Amino acid sequence: MLDREGFRPNVGIILLNARNQVFWGKRLRTHSWQFPQGGIKQGESPEQAMFRELHEEVGLRPEHVRILARTRDWLRYEVPEHFIRKDARGHYRGQKQIWFLLKLMGRDSDLDLRATDHPEFDAWRWNDYWVPLELVIEFKRDVYQMALSELARFLPRINPHNRYLRGGMRSRGFDEMPHGRSTELGAALPPLVRPDVRREGSGDGEAASGDGLSRPPER
Repeated sequence: MLDREGFRPNVGIILLNARNQVFWGKRLRTHSWQFPQGGIKQGESPEQAMFRELHEEVGLRPEHVRILARTRDWLRYEVPEHFIRKDARGHYRGQKQIWFLLKLMGRDSDLDLRATDHPEFDAWRWNDYWVPLELVIEFKRDVYQMALSELARFLPRINPHNRYLRGGMRSRGFDEMPHGRSTELGAALPPLVRPDVRREGSGDGEAASGDGLSRPPER
């Protein structure tokens, strides 16, 4: 389903824990890390698509989360031509996304990367809100900057009496994280990127069939 400009409607998910850290997933059999995201099917609202993708990719259901905010407009990124099927080139340009900020109301144990027969991630971790964008595939980085910047003002206030935060708590290093271990998790992370505020306007357009994708990184 493409709009008249060649963009496929899509949702992105920023999932927070109680310390305002974000869920960070490693794509299956790759070295690429990203937030959950996926296409909006015909007849779905962005919110319906978000809850479906949330379950398919990380195993959570609506009762496990609370919606804190969403982006006001579509945020767009173009996909490089070599990621697009030859028969779709000239029609498919990329993704336009509505991003949701969610708070996990359940437990870490509610997360399940194998909730469906077609998993997207093979490892995960909690990361500081300003994620290391150098680990995101390059053509998605601007959209990540825009989404994180727009939604940052909706971050919940952290309870100062939380026992994990008393006296201040430094961010854990990559090797110290108890969740999402994989063979790639030994190296140090690059510096965190704090983006400038940028955004794009909306544009639904008419839908057309076909998404033009040839491989998974731009999902």
